[in-house]
Amino acid sequence: MKNNNFIARQKRYNMKKLIIPLLLISAMAASAQEHKLVKLWETDSVVAVPESVLPDLKNNILYVSLIDGGGWDVDGKGGIAKLGADGKNYNPGWVGGMNAPKGLGRYGNRIYAADISEVVVVDIPARKIIKKIAIEGASGLNDITVSDRGVVYVSDSKTSRIWKITNNIPSLYLENVKGANGLKAIKGDLIYAEGPSLLRADAQKKITKIAEIPESIDGIEPVGHGDFIVTAWVGYIYYVHANGRVDLLLDTHLEKKNTADIGYDPVKRVLYVPTFLAKRVTAYKLN
Repeated sequence: MKNNNFIARQKRYNMKKLIIPLLLISAMAASAQEHKLVKLWETDSVVAVPESVLPDLKNNILYVSLIDGGGWDVDGKGGIAKLGADGKNYNPGWVGGMNAPKGLGRYGNRIYAADISEVVVVDIPARKIIKKIAIEGASGLNDITVSDRGVVYVSDSKTSRIWKITNNIPSLYLENVKGANGLKAIKGDLIYAEGPSLLRADAQKKITKIAEIPESIDGIEPVGHGDFIVTAWVGYIYYVHANGRVDLLLDTHLEKKNTADIGYDPVKRVLYVPTFLAKRVTAYKLN
């Protein structure tokens, strides 16, 4: 009788060991389907190495940084293009006079562009460059973000630093940030990428880890409820949940379509993706 009871208990234990992993797998599969990207439109391959998209939601315009050459070439070929939020009316010559601009940020009627060693300030109504802010020792300025108080943050991927610009005066904000790239100022916090890690620095520079993805992070966009969409330049887009869970939303690396510094419309839930070497901008609806 003891043997029979033992065998029955052992069977129940083995069943639990089997069922629990199956439930976990089912839950993971369900969560992977929780969000998805549906393509809305894509431009022709006429966008000269687009790195960043900055939406103007009020006017249904997209500002797109154009490298138009090598990623770090000081060649005067770069600029900012203007594109309709429907993918039409492409104007590649909206503002020129830059080298290899990447991240774009905005405060009021000014656009701030990260351009290798300086931050270029563009007056939007005048359509012209009004200032270039040199960053000491910088050689790989990459992403940029502007807080709701007009404080500019810019990452330098080559020197592993993040700079802060207040009233046009730059100061070192963080250093030893290996793989410094994507930035997003949210209230008093700075969300930033350190290689594959998504981190948060509060107003006192207390740093906490939000999540980690398999590749180095490029673009960062908040999508509500503490969640984010992040990109890896090689061609991956991930949904990062507030609890740190990471879901793959899109994989275009085999198509050789990069996923660089994205823009996001939180009202229409539309994601704008610059494809860099594929020379296109693609729009997706986030469901």
